[in-house]
Formats: sequence, C-alpha cells, structure tokens
Amino acid sequence: MRAWYHRKDGLIITSVKVIGNKQIAPGAFIMTLEKPFDFLPGQVIALAIEKEDKARLYSIASGMNEEFIRVLYTVVKEGYFTPKLSAFKPGNEIHVSEPFGSFTGSDDPAWWIATGTGIAPYVSMLESGLARNKILIHGSQSLESFYFQELLIPKMKKNYIRCCPREVGEDVFTGRVTDWLKNIEHFPTDYKYYLCGNAEMIIEVRDMLIERGVRYDRILAEVYF
Repeated sequence: MRAWYHRKDGLIITSVKVIGNKQIAPGAFIMTLEKPFDFLPGQVIALAIEKEDKARLYSIASGMNEEFIRVLYTVVKEGYFTPKLSAFKPGNEIHVSEPFGSFTGSDDPAWWIATGTGIAPYVSMLESGLARNKILIHGSQSLESFYFQELLIPKMKKNYIRCCPREVGEDVFTGRVTDWLKNIEHFPTDYKYYLCGNAEMIIEVRDMLIERGVRYDRILAEVYF
C-alpha cells in the first residue's frame, strides 16, 4: 500500500482493496475494506475514488479488533460520489485516510442517540466491547432503515430503542427520537450523551438535555449531512 498526501484537506491517504460492498436496504450499502490502520471506536475515515477527489468522511462501523474496516453509506442519486461508490466490486481499490476524530467511545455509562446512518459509530463501539451501561436510541423514517438491527437487537436487547414516525412495527416506538426522549422524566446527569445524525435532531436533543440539567461537557455530538 502506498501513502500519499491529500493537499487540499491535509489527510494522509493510502490505497486499499474492497473486500465487499453489500446493499442492505434500498439505497443503503455496507462497504468492507482492508484494514490499513488501527482506530478507536467512533472515529471516522475519509474515502476518495480518485487521488485528486475531495475526500468524503464516514464513521467506521466495525470493531477495533476486527481485521477489516466497514462503512455504512446511502446513495444520493444526483450526487457524484455515492453512485460510483455503490458500483465498487471486491478487488477494486479505493483511497482511505488514517482514522481521526474525538467522537470516541469509553466504558463510562452513556446514552447513544442516532438518526439514520448516524448509527455507524455506535456499531463500532458495540463491536469493540463498549456496550455495558449503554442505552441506544435510533430514529429512522422507515422500518427497513434500522441498519444493523439484526446485530443490535440480540446484543442490546431492551437497551436498544427504535423510533419511527412513519411506520408501525413490533417493539418500535411510533414517533421521532425527540418524541421518545420527551417522555423521560429524568436524565442521569453523571452519564455521557452521544448524539450522531442530522443537525436538527442534535440541536433539539442537546437543548433538551441541557434544560433537564445535563452539563454541556457531558454531551458529544457528530453531525451527519
């Protein structure tokens, strides 16, 4: 593997082979890559198809001790990057950066809160052995978009809450993540609160937590665009 310097965003990049690229729901894929670097659960990598491309950021969705790196992405039909990404086959090469970011998991008691593909870093944390004393709340617009639920349901059991405002399903709360949280009378102030997903959710949940007495420094956020 040959490293090179991405002049525009200052990232050290290397080329790796694609191991798999599986569609798991309409427009949603999991890409599995060779693992060129060690990482901390919750960190992100940047991907580029061509050397001169602007790199796109994706949270790692695999355990830190696994022998591969996995990313979750959805295809934006009118976009440049993800339609090409979805066409990758095993054996193709792609450019990947060193992992980075401070949205990292720990053994501390915490609530993991996500919308959409914002579930990815929590999968990495879970698969790295950090699920003890954790509650995971995941919001999605459809039942088929609860990515990784086949992994999360048996491992987190009642500590995994799915919220869907548009469809009704077994053991699924009908409403948004924020609707579910509004029913909570007390948020433990000694816990950490991880927020990953769309900006609207993050702002609303952060304000709710602060109003209920959670200190700002107990809240970690990562916006998905």
